[in-house]
Amino acid sequence: MSRILFVCLGNICRSPLAEAAFRREAELAGLEVEVDSAGTGNWHVGKPPDPRAVDVAARNGVAITHLRARQLAEADFASFTHIFAMDHDNLANIRAAMPEDASAQLSLLLDMVPGREGEAVADPYYGG
Repeated sequence: MSRILFVCLGNICRSPLAEAAFRREAELAGLEVEVDSAGTGNWHVGKPPDPRAVDVAARNGVAITHLRARQLAEADFASFTHIFAMDHDNLANIRAAMPEDASAQLSLLLDMVPGREGEAVADPYYGG
């Protein structure tokens, strides 16, 4: 079974939205996957998603208020098959934390979107 982890900086905006959207689409498609999200930073650990992310999710029929931020852990590199970073800085931070025996495949999330390879998911935290 595939286990997917979405990672952004604080795990309160982009990665919980990616987690919830992917989980919903996987369920609709009948795919058997496990999905989670995390942040490379630790300052939001235990906190709910940003209210703006909650609003975006709700407008799209997805609830994320139950999610709580967590920090990327060393065990994630073995327990997840794929780790998707939201941007280049977080991808670099993930690579720096990756143990030598890691089995997870790392990439940017938008590397999976034809024509968007190498692009970052914009960080809405300081903007709209």
